[in-house]
Amino acid sequence: MAVWMKSFKVGFRGLVQPLAVGLARAGIQANWLTYTGFVLNVGVALLVAEGWLTIGGALFLLVNALDFLDGAVARASGTAGGHGAFLDSVLDRYSEAVVFVGLLVWFARADDLAAMAATALALVGSFMVSYCRARAEGLGLDCEVGLLQRPERIIVLGIGMILHEYALLYVVVGLALLTNVTAAQRMRHVGRLFEERRRRG
Repeated sequence: MAVWMKSFKVGFRGLVQPLAVGLARAGIQANWLTYTGFVLNVGVALLVAEGWLTIGGALFLLVNALDFLDGAVARASGTAGGHGAFLDSVLDRYSEAVVFVGLLVWFARADDLAAMAATALALVGSFMVSYCRARAEGLGLDCEVGLLQRPERIIVLGIGMILHEYALLYVVVGLALLTNVTAAQRMRHVGRLFEERRRRG
């Protein structure tokens, strides 16, 4: 899955590059797009909380597909830097979390405690996947490994919401399991890297 997703990301970046160049020439700042993406995800979360799951799922996929744009615009305008990358990462976490919160509200209204618990575990797992990578990279280690990284989570959750009558509960349970498995994979990976360092002495 990781190889397929990497190829998809490379291809998608190629598709959005002309749009990014046009936005940069029009004076659109990359940080504006980052903030806009977050606001749109809040809108998605509100739709989901109200039970508009099919529309919410479709918009969730669309909004987060455009997440590539802010970085592409920054590169096209020559403004790429650490602050923009930091802001993008932080608001990506908030964007993902707010949609999970929307799901929690929806399941609470349906009085579905099992689905609420699975959603909470999926939210925690998603944060831990990202935290493991960020902490490892802060220690100078590469940690882009594991089954369910952010692009895969976005696709799976979006499709689950679109097909909510048939698949959402299974998707949320799967995310609860696989996000935490991915975090465990990253912890194991970092442990191996430190062990290799120790052996090299």
